[in-house]
Amino acid sequence: MFNREVKTSDFVNVTVSTSCESASIERRFSKAITVSELKGKLELMTGGSISTMKLAVFDKDDKLICSLNNDDSLLGAYPIDDGMRLHVEDNFMLRKQLDDAFNIKKFELSEEEYSQRKDSLKTYLMQNRLGKYNEEELEKREALKKREEEMELEKLKTCEVGLRCQVRVPGQPIRRATIKFIGKVNFKPGNWVGVQYDEPLGKNNGSVEGVRYFECPPKYGGFVKPLHLEVGDYPEEELNLDDDDEL
Repeated sequence: MFNREVKTSDFVNVTVSTSCESASIERRFSKAITVSELKGKLELMTGGSISTMKLAVFDKDDKLICSLNNDDSLLGAYPIDDGMRLHVEDNFMLRKQLDDAFNIKKFELSEEEYSQRKDSLKTYLMQNRLGKYNEEELEKREALKKREEEMELEKLKTCEVGLRCQVRVPGQPIRRATIKFIGKVNFKPGNWVGVQYDEPLGKNNGSVEGVRYFECPPKYGGFVKPLHLEVGDYPEEELNLDDDDEL
Protein backbone atom coordinates (compact mmCIF):
# COMPACT_ATOMS: atom_id res chain seq x y z
CA MET A 1 0.00 0.00 0.00
CA PHE A 2 1.28 3.48 -0.87
CA ASN A 3 1.74 5.92 2.00
CA ARG A 4 1.20 9.64 2.37
CA GLU A 5 4.86 10.57 2.02
CA VAL A 6 5.89 12.49 -1.14
CA LYS A 7 8.86 10.71 -2.70
CA THR A 8 9.62 13.53 -5.18
CA SER A 9 8.84 17.23 -5.05
CA ASP A 10 7.25 19.98 -7.10
CA PHE A 11 5.03 19.12 -10.08
CA VAL A 12 4.56 16.49 -12.77
CA ASN A 13 3.60 17.14 -16.41
CA VAL A 14 1.37 14.43 -17.88
CA THR A 15 -0.99 13.77 -20.75
CA VAL A 16 -4.53 13.06 -19.56
CA SER A 17 -6.59 10.60 -21.59
CA THR A 18 -10.08 9.25 -21.00
CA SER A 19 -12.07 6.19 -21.99
CA CYS A 20 -14.74 8.32 -23.68
CA GLU A 21 -12.68 10.00 -26.40
CA SER A 22 -9.48 9.61 -28.40
CA ALA A 23 -8.16 13.15 -27.82
CA SER A 24 -5.88 13.86 -24.86
CA ILE A 25 -4.93 17.00 -22.97
CA GLU A 26 -1.75 18.14 -21.23
CA ARG A 27 -1.87 19.07 -17.58
CA ARG A 28 0.51 19.86 -14.74
CA PHE A 29 -0.30 18.62 -11.23
CA SER A 30 1.31 19.14 -7.85
CA LYS A 31 2.72 15.93 -6.41
CA ALA A 32 1.60 17.09 -2.96
CA ILE A 33 -2.13 16.58 -3.68
CA THR A 34 -3.93 13.37 -2.73
CA VAL A 35 -5.46 11.01 -5.28
CA SER A 36 -8.88 12.14 -4.05
CA GLU A 37 -7.99 15.78 -4.75
CA LEU A 38 -6.62 14.77 -8.16
CA LYS A 39 -9.94 13.08 -8.97
CA GLY A 40 -11.72 16.32 -8.07
CA LYS A 41 -9.64 18.22 -10.62
CA LEU A 42 -10.14 15.50 -13.23
CA GLU A 43 -13.89 15.55 -12.62
CA LEU A 44 -14.00 19.19 -13.72
CA MET A 45 -11.68 18.51 -16.67
CA THR A 46 -13.19 15.32 -18.06
CA GLY A 47 -16.78 15.18 -16.87
CA GLY A 48 -16.19 11.92 -15.02
CA SER A 49 -17.33 11.19 -11.48
CA ILE A 50 -15.06 11.12 -8.41
CA SER A 51 -16.99 8.18 -6.97
CA THR A 52 -16.63 5.92 -10.02
CA MET A 53 -13.52 6.97 -11.94
CA LYS A 54 -10.43 4.77 -11.95
CA LEU A 55 -6.96 6.16 -12.65
CA ALA A 56 -3.97 4.40 -14.21
CA VAL A 57 -0.52 5.60 -15.27
CA PHE A 58 1.19 4.45 -18.50
CA ASP A 59 4.72 5.11 -19.81
CA LYS A 60 5.75 6.20 -23.32
CA ASP A 61 5.43 2.62 -24.56
CA ASP A 62 1.87 2.39 -23.20
CA LYS A 63 3.01 -0.01 -20.51
CA LEU A 64 1.00 0.10 -17.29
CA ILE A 65 3.14 1.59 -14.52
CA CYS A 66 0.64 1.68 -11.65
CA SER A 67 -2.98 2.27 -10.64
CA LEU A 68 -3.85 5.19 -8.38
CA ASN A 69 -6.11 3.11 -6.16
CA ASN A 70 -5.65 4.76 -2.76
CA ASP A 71 -7.59 8.02 -2.44
CA ASP A 72 -5.62 9.04 0.67
CA SER A 73 -2.17 8.61 -0.91
CA LEU A 74 -0.26 11.57 -2.33
CA LEU A 75 0.32 11.71 -6.06
CA GLY A 76 4.05 11.98 -5.40
CA ALA A 77 4.02 8.62 -3.61
CA TYR A 78 3.45 6.88 -6.96
CA PRO A 79 6.14 6.29 -9.63
CA ILE A 80 4.78 8.89 -12.04
CA ASP A 81 7.18 11.02 -14.14
CA ASP A 82 7.00 13.81 -16.70
CA GLY A 83 5.73 12.68 -20.09
CA MET A 84 3.67 9.77 -18.80
CA ARG A 85 -0.02 9.31 -19.55
CA LEU A 86 -2.69 9.53 -16.84
CA HIS A 87 -5.74 7.59 -18.01
CA VAL A 88 -9.22 8.17 -16.60
CA GLU A 89 -11.58 5.19 -16.84
CA ASP A 90 -15.27 5.93 -16.21
CA ASN A 91 -18.72 5.65 -17.79
CA PHE A 92 -18.90 9.45 -18.33
CA MET A 93 -22.68 9.36 -18.37
CA LEU A 94 -23.01 13.07 -17.50
CA ARG A 95 -20.39 14.02 -20.09
CA LYS A 96 -22.17 12.07 -22.82
CA GLN A 97 -25.52 13.58 -21.90
CA LEU A 98 -24.12 17.11 -22.07
CA ASP A 99 -22.35 16.44 -25.37
CA ASP A 100 -25.56 15.11 -26.88
CA ALA A 101 -27.65 17.97 -25.47
CA PHE A 102 -25.40 20.77 -26.72
CA ASN A 103 -23.91 18.97 -29.72
CA ILE A 104 -20.41 19.92 -28.59
CA LYS A 105 -17.71 19.54 -31.22
CA LYS A 106 -14.58 18.08 -29.69
CA PHE A 107 -11.31 19.91 -30.26
CA GLU A 108 -8.60 17.66 -31.62
CA LEU A 109 -5.12 18.26 -33.01
CA SER A 110 -3.38 16.19 -35.63
CA GLU A 111 0.08 14.83 -34.82
CA GLU A 112 1.62 17.33 -37.25
CA GLU A 113 -0.26 20.27 -35.73
CA TYR A 114 0.67 19.18 -32.23
CA SER A 115 4.37 18.89 -33.16
CA GLN A 116 4.37 22.47 -34.48
CA ARG A 117 3.05 23.99 -31.25
CA LYS A 118 5.67 25.82 -29.18
CA ASP A 119 3.70 25.72 -25.91
CA SER A 120 3.08 21.98 -25.80
CA LEU A 121 4.24 19.50 -23.18
CA LYS A 122 6.25 17.71 -25.87
CA THR A 123 8.17 20.89 -26.74
CA TYR A 124 8.82 21.62 -23.06
CA LEU A 125 10.16 18.11 -22.46
CA MET A 126 12.36 18.22 -25.56
CA GLN A 127 13.83 21.63 -24.75
CA ASN A 128 14.62 20.63 -21.18
CA ARG A 129 15.67 17.05 -22.00
CA LEU A 130 13.15 15.55 -19.62
CA GLY A 131 11.35 12.21 -19.53
CA LYS A 132 11.79 10.14 -22.70
CA TYR A 133 13.83 12.93 -24.33
CA ASN A 134 16.69 12.55 -21.86
CA GLU A 135 18.74 9.82 -23.54
CA GLU A 136 21.33 9.67 -20.76
CA GLU A 137 18.67 9.21 -18.11
CA LEU A 138 16.89 6.60 -20.22
CA GLU A 139 20.13 4.65 -20.62
CA LYS A 140 20.67 4.73 -16.86
CA ARG A 141 17.12 3.49 -16.26
CA GLU A 142 17.52 0.70 -18.80
CA ALA A 143 20.83 -0.35 -17.24
CA LEU A 144 19.28 -0.33 -13.77
CA LYS A 145 16.26 -2.28 -14.99
CA LYS A 146 18.51 -4.87 -16.63
CA ARG A 147 20.60 -5.19 -13.47
CA GLU A 148 17.47 -5.69 -11.34
CA GLU A 149 16.21 -8.35 -13.74
CA GLU A 150 19.54 -10.19 -13.51
CA MET A 151 19.47 -10.00 -9.71
CA GLU A 152 15.89 -11.24 -9.69
CA LEU A 153 16.79 -14.26 -11.82
CA GLU A 154 19.67 -15.08 -9.47
CA LYS A 155 17.35 -14.79 -6.48
CA LEU A 156 14.78 -17.07 -8.14
CA LYS A 157 17.42 -19.81 -8.35
CA THR A 158 17.45 -19.95 -4.53
CA CYS A 159 13.66 -20.24 -4.28
CA GLU A 160 11.80 -23.52 -4.12
CA VAL A 161 8.27 -24.38 -3.07
CA GLY A 162 8.29 -25.56 0.53
CA LEU A 163 11.39 -23.64 1.61
CA ARG A 164 11.30 -21.19 4.49
CA CYS A 165 11.98 -17.51 3.92
CA GLN A 166 11.98 -14.07 5.48
CA VAL A 167 10.11 -11.31 3.66
CA ARG A 168 11.45 -7.75 3.69
CA VAL A 169 9.13 -5.46 1.74
CA PRO A 170 10.14 -1.75 2.03
CA GLY A 171 7.85 0.10 4.42
CA GLN A 172 6.44 -3.09 5.95
CA PRO A 173 7.47 -5.19 8.99
CA ILE A 174 9.73 -8.20 8.48
CA ARG A 175 7.67 -11.39 8.21
CA ARG A 176 8.51 -15.08 8.10
CA ALA A 177 6.81 -17.42 5.70
CA THR A 178 6.87 -20.59 3.60
CA ILE A 179 7.17 -20.45 -0.19
CA LYS A 180 4.04 -21.86 -1.83
CA PHE A 181 4.23 -20.61 -5.43
CA ILE A 182 6.85 -19.35 -7.94
CA GLY A 183 6.11 -17.94 -11.38
CA LYS A 184 3.97 -15.59 -13.44
CA VAL A 185 0.60 -14.21 -12.28
CA ASN A 186 -2.33 -12.62 -14.06
CA PHE A 187 -2.64 -9.47 -11.98
CA LYS A 188 0.89 -8.03 -12.47
CA PRO A 189 3.81 -8.54 -14.88
CA GLY A 190 7.07 -10.26 -13.99
CA ASN A 191 8.02 -13.13 -11.69
CA TRP A 192 6.37 -13.42 -8.28
CA VAL A 193 6.74 -15.63 -5.24
CA GLY A 194 3.59 -16.68 -3.40
CA VAL A 195 4.08 -17.22 0.32
CA GLN A 196 2.09 -18.35 3.33
CA TYR A 197 2.96 -16.16 6.31
CA ASP A 198 3.31 -17.62 9.79
CA GLU A 199 0.76 -15.10 11.05
CA PRO A 200 -2.39 -13.58 9.45
CA LEU A 201 -0.46 -10.63 8.04
CA GLY A 202 -1.19 -11.31 4.36
CA LYS A 203 -3.83 -10.09 1.93
CA ASN A 204 -5.39 -13.26 0.52
CA ASN A 205 -5.79 -17.03 0.74
CA GLY A 206 -3.55 -17.86 -2.21
CA SER A 207 -5.99 -16.64 -4.85
CA VAL A 208 -6.23 -13.20 -6.51
CA GLU A 209 -9.00 -11.94 -8.80
CA GLY A 210 -10.58 -15.38 -8.99
CA VAL A 211 -7.37 -17.24 -9.90
CA ARG A 212 -5.94 -19.69 -7.34
CA TYR A 213 -2.17 -20.01 -7.21
CA PHE A 214 -1.83 -21.96 -3.94
CA GLU A 215 -3.81 -22.98 -0.86
CA CYS A 216 -3.61 -21.29 2.53
CA PRO A 217 -5.96 -19.84 5.19
CA PRO A 218 -7.47 -16.37 4.58
CA LYS A 219 -5.13 -13.44 5.39
CA TYR A 220 -2.10 -15.74 5.44
CA GLY A 221 -1.26 -15.47 1.73
CA GLY A 222 0.77 -12.90 -0.14
CA PHE A 223 2.82 -12.31 -3.30
CA VAL A 224 6.23 -10.65 -3.22
CA LYS A 225 8.99 -9.88 -5.70
CA PRO A 226 11.94 -12.29 -5.44
CA LEU A 227 14.30 -9.47 -4.41
CA HIS A 228 12.21 -8.86 -1.29
CA LEU A 229 12.78 -12.24 0.33
CA GLU A 230 15.64 -14.31 1.72
CA VAL A 231 15.54 -18.10 1.70
CA GLY A 232 17.09 -19.77 4.73
CA ASP A 233 16.63 -21.47 8.06
CA TYR A 234 13.84 -19.30 9.45
CA PRO A 235 11.80 -21.38 11.92
CA GLU A 236 8.43 -20.16 13.11
CA GLU A 237 8.86 -17.72 15.97
CA GLU A 238 7.32 -18.84 19.24
CA LEU A 239 5.26 -16.40 21.24
CA ASN A 240 6.24 -16.26 24.94
CA LEU A 241 2.97 -16.36 26.81
CA ASP A 242 4.18 -17.43 30.24
CA ASP A 243 1.94 -16.62 33.18
CA ASP A 244 4.53 -14.16 34.56
CA ASP A 245 4.40 -12.19 31.32
CA GLU A 246 0.63 -11.83 31.14
CA LEU A 247 -0.92 -8.44 31.87
